[in-house]
Amino acid sequence: MIRGISLAAAVAGLALAAAPTASAPARGTAPVQRDWSRTIVATPEGGFRMGNPAAHVKLVEYGSLTCGHCAQFAQAGMPALVANHVRTGKVSYEFRNFILNGTDVMASLLARCMPSASFFRFVDRLYATQPTWIGKVNSLPQSEKERLEALPEGQRLAALARATGLTAVAAQFGLPAAKARACLANQAGLDRLNRIAEAAEGQGVQGTPTFFFNGANIGPQTWATLEPMIRESGG
Repeated sequence: MIRGISLAAAVAGLALAAAPTASAPARGTAPVQRDWSRTIVATPEGGFRMGNPAAHVKLVEYGSLTCGHCAQFAQAGMPALVANHVRTGKVSYEFRNFILNGTDVMASLLARCMPSASFFRFVDRLYATQPTWIGKVNSLPQSEKERLEALPEGQRLAALARATGLTAVAAQFGLPAAKARACLANQAGLDRLNRIAEAAEGQGVQGTPTFFFNGANIGPQTWATLEPMIRESGG
């Protein structure tokens, strides 16, 4: 049943002018730490995880790409979560789609068809521009909405992606238009979203965003309530 839902570091070397006498090599240089935020994989549960798979704190969010509270968390919390906790390897963060409506289905399928390395960047863009692309759907004339509803599902989702401009946005993140259309018509992708939703409901998920902290359902959270929990747990 379908439901009716960055980070780069540069290291610069400083070349010293040659001196009349040779200088001693630097001592005690700190080893370069691994940036775990660059490690992004699809998980067996259907999510996408960023970070160290052996992290002390494992955070899972069930979110909808059309959810305003999810967008608020993405904008207020994700930069600090990634920079201060995921990057160090102490926290892993996994996002699992929890579909709320047909527009969410379209956006989620596009995100999930991305190369894994682009998933979170694309989701960040969707949250940052959420009022714009959802507004395009809401502003469609009623006659156009009725026409879209009469189309086969794959065609309807592809038309919705074009109407919102997300087909073009997806291409910027590595998903060409032809692959996007194929993705939106892929029944296996739709079935996977259904199974994720069913598994989530079986774990008590009733809305978005719902968070799991080391396997325990801690319900809806904001960054203000979640960050102290992470720090107290050594993340």
